[in-house]
Amino acid sequence: MVLLGIAGIVLPALPGVALVWAGLLVGAWADGFTHVGWGVLAVCTALMLFALLVDLVAGVLGAKRLDAHWLALVGAGVGTVLGLFTGLIGLIFMPLLGAITGEWIARHREPGIARRAARVGVATWIGMLVGTAVKIACAFMMLGLFAAAMLI
Repeated sequence: MVLLGIAGIVLPALPGVALVWAGLLVGAWADGFTHVGWGVLAVCTALMLFALLVDLVAGVLGAKRLDAHWLALVGAGVGTVLGLFTGLIGLIFMPLLGAITGEWIARHREPGIARRAARVGVATWIGMLVGTAVKIACAFMMLGLFAAAMLI
């Protein structure tokens, strides 16, 4: 579950951090909570909830800061899914292209849309990258806490 969760941090179809947490819970349960107690699990739960919150908010804040249309966020999500089929580079850059496309579709008749769509795309993309970085950091903090508890 932990390995699947780590993959799910960057793959949009899997609840990555929640799977990591569930894997750690199963690991603690399998050990009879001998090494990893409820205190460690509580901290891991807080890290998981924080990562989920930041992931939800980061992309939206990046887009809303520039008053992005909701289609820019949809486009970023579609771009992320399409990026799954194009390898690592696609997974990184397809959300950017999706956000630009979504903003373009929503406001294509406005003057200066090319520049606006690019700015919204970059802001949405940076927000998504920040969310992913926080999820990765929280997942590895959870793993580090679990490993430290197992060794003590």
